[in-house]
Amino acid sequence: MAQVLNLIDEASYARPFLARPTADFLTLRPRAAKPRTTGLTCVIDGGLGPRAMEDLLVSAAPFIDFVKFGWGTGVISPALDAKIGLLERHGVGFWFGGTLFELAHAQGKLEDYVAWALDMGATHFEVSDGSIELPEIEKLRSIERLSRSFIVFSEVGSKDAAKVMTPDQWIERIRRELAAGAWKVITEGRESGTAGLFQSDGDARADLMGEILTCGIDLGRVIFEAPQKKQQIAFLRSVGFEANLGNVPAADALNLETLRLGLRSDTLFVPK
Repeated sequence: MAQVLNLIDEASYARPFLARPTADFLTLRPRAAKPRTTGLTCVIDGGLGPRAMEDLLVSAAPFIDFVKFGWGTGVISPALDAKIGLLERHGVGFWFGGTLFELAHAQGKLEDYVAWALDMGATHFEVSDGSIELPEIEKLRSIERLSRSFIVFSEVGSKDAAKVMTPDQWIERIRRELAAGAWKVITEGRESGTAGLFQSDGDARADLMGEILTCGIDLGRVIFEAPQKKQQIAFLRSVGFEANLGNVPAADALNLETLRLGLRSDTLFVPK
């Protein structure tokens, strides 16, 4: 990986952070420890500066599994090396948003992108087709090939609200992409939570969500994009408190953990 920019003093990296809340007088919901494979919280970074990233990690690193550098921000951010260094020091993974894969693929620059991602130290990679027309067979081949070098996230669903797939089409695509080698499949919701799995008001499509919950797919291998609080609550209640959630705004990382643990009225936990 390229040398980390000297934008943050070395002493700031050494700030301690807690693995659990300091108070031990409450009984909280059990929570899998990091590194974990379920209950993932994946935060979207739309352009945080290194100081803001450091503040986020000092406050919430134990509760964040991955940071996704949204869209193509990774290729233009002058602070990318510094932010990746911070993530590594705090034990948080990262990947680059699927739009970057789509653009590189459309421009015939996928091999260059793969080489760059490896040089940046990426171990995870997203394959999506939410903005471009990509034949499914080509997408599946990309998942299969890239899974030899990366742990692959694939994404199902379109960013165009006018493009609606039936629940059966969603389920079949999720199954095929998992079979092709995807570690997790992400359900498209955009950073606004108003497309893909969601209606324009931010509510999940009831028919589609019902099918996902009952079709027999291992929900631990699905990441539900949930940028809005009401969406996070809905998934925690329907999928379970170890649901994998993505596109979580940075400011919501700590709040989401309180929802998981039952520390907010929306998901209050009162043990029997």
